[in-house]
Amino acid sequence: MHYPLELQQVHVAYGETRVVRGVSLVLQPGEIGCLLGPSGCGKTTLLRAIAGFEPVRKGHILIRGEKVSEAHYTLVPEKRGIGMVFQDFALFPHLSVARNIEFGIAHLPAGERRSRVEELLRLVELPHIGGCYPHELSGGQQQRVALIRALAPKPALLLLDEPFSSMDVDLRESLAREVRHILRREKTSALLVTHDQSEAFAMADRIAVMQEGVIRQWDSAYNLYHNPVDRFVAGFIGQGVWLPILRDSGGMLQSEFGPLVPDSSELPHQYGTEVVGDRALEMLLRPDDVVRRDDGVPAEVIEKSFRGADILYRLRLPSGTDILYITKGHNDLPVGASLPVAIQMNELVLFTS
Repeated sequence: MHYPLELQQVHVAYGETRVVRGVSLVLQPGEIGCLLGPSGCGKTTLLRAIAGFEPVRKGHILIRGEKVSEAHYTLVPEKRGIGMVFQDFALFPHLSVARNIEFGIAHLPAGERRSRVEELLRLVELPHIGGCYPHELSGGQQQRVALIRALAPKPALLLLDEPFSSMDVDLRESLAREVRHILRREKTSALLVTHDQSEAFAMADRIAVMQEGVIRQWDSAYNLYHNPVDRFVAGFIGQGVWLPILRDSGGMLQSEFGPLVPDSSELPHQYGTEVVGDRALEMLLRPDDVVRRDDGVPAEVIEKSFRGADILYRLRLPSGTDILYITKGHNDLPVGASLPVAIQMNELVLFTS
């Protein structure tokens, strides 16, 4: 089977500095993937290598089964059958919207070009702007035009480099969902680069969390949040705090909230943590794992952040440990108030300290 994109142990370096180290992943047909990570993790360099703008030091990049990059060989970008959407849109200011979209399909007969332009403008619900120029459009409209210009030639793969970074938070998330819908309609595989988790969650089927040039986990947003493979992924995705866990004389695991599991045989070993001897443990506690309960541990409200539909509280336990708690926006508590809380979890995310 030929995949839209396959990376096999890809290394990319600038001089002696290795920026991407042994990255492997497969993008399935019609799948939307995402490279997510902090600044400097190598995600943009990897995207540029896939596009053909950077050579690879080791490994192979394949697009639809064709080897397009390996050591000492880089197929030029224009022959890779890919589309690209950049964060600055890169629309031609002197061309109309229709002419911008036609740019990549100039080889087609005039009637086919016109039909494809009309089809794509209808797809993004902007059927009447073909005669407009980029400066006459809003930022969101320019983004849609940049997207359908890249889709016009029906590329094997679409690459998106921080495409929503210049927009405000609400527009970013709504456009990410809209772009996902458009890519689904066009049955186009895509790879997105972003540092914004909300954007990644709204758009991607699978997300590669990167750190220092390697992929720590390539998985669904749900699994990244609930089943992280290591401490970096656990701490990077979502919000949470680390709660100390102790083993008592009877072998039971105890937290400040009471016992967790009866013995170590029930621990989730998939996290790479085996409880042996007296090794200290920590548990990742998400805000939505904390519930209000009358017989719970008394906690003091230290900070609160009103976010409209909900309020995020920082609570201090009697031990001095701070935890996060989220509740509906009408449950307003003042700083300094006491709140009895307990934990209610479907999965335990445990790592050694």
